[in-house]
Amino acid sequence: MNYIEHRRGNYLVTTDPARLDKEFIHGYLTRSYWSEGISRNVVERGIANSLCFGVYEGDQQVGFARVITDYATFAYLADVFIIESHRGRGLSKFLMECIVNDSRLQGFRRWILGTRDAHGLYAQYGFKPLAKPERFMEIHNPDVYKHS
Repeated sequence: MNYIEHRRGNYLVTTDPARLDKEFIHGYLTRSYWSEGISRNVVERGIANSLCFGVYEGDQQVGFARVITDYATFAYLADVFIIESHRGRGLSKFLMECIVNDSRLQGFRRWILGTRDAHGLYAQYGFKPLAKPERFMEIHNPDVYKHS
């Protein structure tokens, strides 16, 4: 078993890729502000090339996050969500605790993420605005999923 499992009450967070409901994940991501219109193929490639964390109540997936990493120096936290019907139950905090405490994700020089509205959540786990934003550059194509 190369995956982790953590339980809290009726909820489970696991990195077991066999448990991931790709249709559910795609359904959420395609309507999210950060990946509106994303194709199922792109979601599946992202999942295949990331360390993924699923959140479950029984057999039903209710949340997701993925970490894009080299497992040595760097991690990018992406696609973090808890479905609306399960918010307000501490699940995003439970998910973040599982991610930042995962033994495979320790000792990195840098973690990054992008968020429009969850700064308070991520700040609880050590995330801060870029200390030197002038050192970072990007290629940003916000409409890429609308043309694929």
